[in-house]
Amino acid sequence: MDPSNIDKMSESEEPRFLDFPHLPDDATRDGKPVLNKYSSTITKDHDFPGAQAMLYAAGVPDKETMKTAPHVGIASVWWEGNPCNMHLLDLAKVVKDAVKKQGMLAWQYNTIGVSDAITMGGEGMRFSLQTREIIADSIESVTCGQFHDANISIPGCDKNMPGCVMAMARHNRPSLMIYGGTIQPGYSNLLQKPINISTCYEAHGAYNYDTLKNPDDPSQTKDDILTDIERNACPGAGACGGMYTANTMSTAIEAMGLSLPGSSSTPATSPAKMRECQKAADAIRICMEKNIKPRDLLTKRSFENAMVMMMALGGSTNGVLHYLAMANTAGVDLTLDDIQRVSDKIPFIADLAPSGRFLMADLYDIGGTPAVMKLLCAAGLLDGGIPTVTGKTLAENIESFPSLSQGQEIIRSLDNPIKTSGHIEILRGNLAPGGAVAKITGKEGVKFVGKARVFDKESQLDKALNQGQIPRGENLVLVVRYEGPKGGPGMPEQLKASAALMGAKLTNVALITDGRYSGASHGFIVGHVVPEAAVGGPIAVVRDGDTITIDAETNTLSMDVSDEEIKDRMKSWKKPKATVTRGVLAKYARLVGDASHGALTDLF
Repeated sequence: MDPSNIDKMSESEEPRFLDFPHLPDDATRDGKPVLNKYSSTITKDHDFPGAQAMLYAAGVPDKETMKTAPHVGIASVWWEGNPCNMHLLDLAKVVKDAVKKQGMLAWQYNTIGVSDAITMGGEGMRFSLQTREIIADSIESVTCGQFHDANISIPGCDKNMPGCVMAMARHNRPSLMIYGGTIQPGYSNLLQKPINISTCYEAHGAYNYDTLKNPDDPSQTKDDILTDIERNACPGAGACGGMYTANTMSTAIEAMGLSLPGSSSTPATSPAKMRECQKAADAIRICMEKNIKPRDLLTKRSFENAMVMMMALGGSTNGVLHYLAMANTAGVDLTLDDIQRVSDKIPFIADLAPSGRFLMADLYDIGGTPAVMKLLCAAGLLDGGIPTVTGKTLAENIESFPSLSQGQEIIRSLDNPIKTSGHIEILRGNLAPGGAVAKITGKEGVKFVGKARVFDKESQLDKALNQGQIPRGENLVLVVRYEGPKGGPGMPEQLKASAALMGAKLTNVALITDGRYSGASHGFIVGHVVPEAAVGGPIAVVRDGDTITIDAETNTLSMDVSDEEIKDRMKSWKKPKATVTRGVLAKYARLVGDASHGALTDLF
């Protein structure tokens, strides 16, 4: 079923998810709030003897615990083979022990993930975005199916976090999120400088254009340098270290009040992250006692905070996609116009990778996310009055944290920004009548005009770059199409291409796509073009040589082709055959909506 055909009347309805019989929100026992409102459905009396038998086998110690202890699900997005996620099982064990000390039953489980960095530029990347839906489905399924009274989710990589929050919005039981934390910076022994995962992709572009050299030691070969970068870019556990998608989402979710203060900037391997896991048990109990539910926190005000953080810190274009998806799931009215409105008023102040010099671990050293929030709250740009999972307001949460340290260079003052407005621009025009998302920091200018060179798949552009076929000189707009949610399928990120352009220093090139970009991408890039090529959007009929204009001042993305010519071209356009017809990607392609509404598979 095509989500665009859903009855439009449903768009105005409140989200309706399957609920289960449970005690009233104000239920008390001995004058205290009842915390096992959902689990008591199967643990009271003898209505579900089979369920109780299974629970005794799973570890419930005695009848009293069976009848009175609340059940807390601890969902970690743990799996081996990815530094963002490989330590989350250990964090979850700390959380479990802390929850048990609160007199509650803690049920630990995992869901799935796909590493964006490992799959980048390959067919595996098509499976990445749809894991957001699978993660949400998994946590919703276990929480509701097992009658859990509360949930603590522990994500690491970028799709993990919106997936966890979407699940919270669905089951709407007391919940909080613990971010797995950021990775420490890497260091190149040959180049004698700090590096990170983005360095690998940009170095690959320099490698292909034969510009990967060490000016201090000409004897080093490009193979030696690239091998050294590969070996040392990721020193251990933690999510990618710049203001890429993982840190974009973690800072946003903290600013929304869904995680403990400091969660988003605390490094993965620091003792502070372990202490956060212990504190989570206290916080989830407060949420249960005060009946603080996810949809109480997922409001227009909190999403406004998320957008402010994204603009101030220079966050990923993927944030737009995920905010829209989380808001839609929670029944909050959020649109591309809201994104642009916030971008217009919030200055870009963070010198963080990918466009800047520093990483999240550096920000932690000068006060972390709470220090940035204090600055923005004091300026009236961030809403400190929103409620949070601690039972306090956001402003109360950060009050005891230090302000930004004197002399630091990572966060500029508000009167001396990198850019006076946000770096995220929503573009529309005859190439993207339904919207597109640009990441324009101003370092490459705010307007680009060039001749189109069209590629029907990212792999075609990657091949051209690998062979050095994208020339310097004349301005070019590389158009990569049939990579949207349906056409990809899966809307793959295109960091490999965008980073290669930066590494090769092809400053005469801009890139547009109906796919998307990694948070590590930078340059003159536009993604999320709607409608996508696979459904007959105008991007499907762009031809080599068409002049394309990207203008962040007028917020337009257009080609110098008349409406009549576009209609004539569309008459000869034929929808391509689906690249897959079975399996999870085929299912995703059938269900997914457009990027301007979050690429959701369950539109209301």
